[in-house]
Amino acid sequence: MFRAVFFLLALTVSGAAAAEVAEFELQGLEGEAHRLSDYRGQWVVVNYWAMWCMPCREEIPELIRFHKRHKEENAVVLGVTSTTANRERLEQFVEENEINYPVLLIEPGMDPLAPLKGIPATFLVAPDGSVVAHKTGPVTAAGLQEMIEQQDSSAL
Repeated sequence: MFRAVFFLLALTVSGAAAAEVAEFELQGLEGEAHRLSDYRGQWVVVNYWAMWCMPCREEIPELIRFHKRHKEENAVVLGVTSTTANRERLEQFVEENEINYPVLLIEPGMDPLAPLKGIPATFLVAPDGSVVAHKTGPVTAAGLQEMIEQQDSSAL
């Protein structure tokens, strides 16, 4: 059901510095595997959340708005939540809240991008697969766009 989570460390071509390239494979609610590398070439917003977390619930409409606006261009949202959630209730929650981005399941205690200091936690992965920004606390669609623009002014 759940596949192993792992990291890759890639050296830059010059060898002078190392760039962390993140990789994971997580199962979606529909049972399909999602690899972070499947989204190379796009900006990826990886958002850790839980149904019981009020700030997480409050940011969902912002994530939906951002994903809807950018998924056909160059950015997607991936929502990551714990496998300890009641699966049936989680599916109902996703449907009721009209979550339009993939919801992925993670084993408790596994943090594929970095240790979490709390939730919601959002990581921005650049088109090359490197984690370039993160934020603990709620995000907005405009804030996500700004995070990307800070990294690449031609991005959105």
